[in-house]
Amino acid sequence: MNEKIRMSIIYTVLSVFGLMMIVPFIWMISTALMTQSEFNKHESTFIPKEKYYVWDNGTAPKQKVLLVMEKGDESIIHILDNDGKIVKEYQAVPNTQIKLVSKVPSFHWDNFIKAFNKVPFGRYFANTLYVSFISLIGVLITSMLAAYAFARMEFRGRDFFFYLFLSMMMVPEPIYLISSYVLLDKIHWLDTYQALIVPWCVNIFTIFLFRQQFKSLPQELFDAAAIDGCGTFGMLWRIMIPLSKPTIATASIFSLIGSWNSFMWPLVMTNRPELRVLQVGLSYFNQEASTQTTLLMAASTFSIVPILILFFMAQKQIIASYAKAGLKD
Repeated sequence: MNEKIRMSIIYTVLSVFGLMMIVPFIWMISTALMTQSEFNKHESTFIPKEKYYVWDNGTAPKQKVLLVMEKGDESIIHILDNDGKIVKEYQAVPNTQIKLVSKVPSFHWDNFIKAFNKVPFGRYFANTLYVSFISLIGVLITSMLAAYAFARMEFRGRDFFFYLFLSMMMVPEPIYLISSYVLLDKIHWLDTYQALIVPWCVNIFTIFLFRQQFKSLPQELFDAAAIDGCGTFGMLWRIMIPLSKPTIATASIFSLIGSWNSFMWPLVMTNRPELRVLQVGLSYFNQEASTQTTLLMAASTFSIVPILILFFMAQKQIIASYAKAGLKD
């Protein structure tokens, strides 16, 4: 097969699957920019548009109205206020004074402000950022130390303990949720920041990434450092960490994404509203605004935008890190 044809087929298939993945995001953003009445009509899917009637009698300012019915030369209308609520019902006016207004596209950016102010999202963002960054610091410290031991130090049972660690990745969170709750209750950490941070300061997948990175470094670097009098922590700080920037970026991104999307653990381990993280707060917002789909989509949009920006900024480092993690021992 011609190389150009083969590549065209590959890129076409990848483009189709890529489009299938981004369509839900496009729909979410489009819905966030609609009015609730337009969403309920199900007339527009991706391009927000708005159609409504106004009453223009030539003297008073135009007023948005709800057309009930047409009766001969007259129209029966409900007069609406700025919030869309009926202020006067069943008023008869001439048909010539009723005009249809159509806006395409019609972007309602105020949906984001309404959603943000409906519940204390500012507090939820602050809690999530605090928990995410403190957990990230803990993950990087523990992962680098553990990976150094598994990659460069010789001790009995090293490989056994490493593969035991890896096997723990197959244990789903609900399995250890109850036992963790009992443990945190005994040490009086329930409903505290410690419950949200300390258990997540160790990440087995991050240890695996750093171990693979450290094992890929040539032994000559460490031999030269040892001759120059560099100690164990000196090798870690001066050699391994500077050469592991892609892995650090990858570990940081995945740690932040995990903390940002955490829902079940903070929901079970905390109860106070002032300790709610973003996903738990979004769940409570869903209960309060269950009939306001546009506000729900607005809240979902500004909840995922920060982590998407962070991911795209570090995507090159992530790809580089995965390429090295796939090397054989």
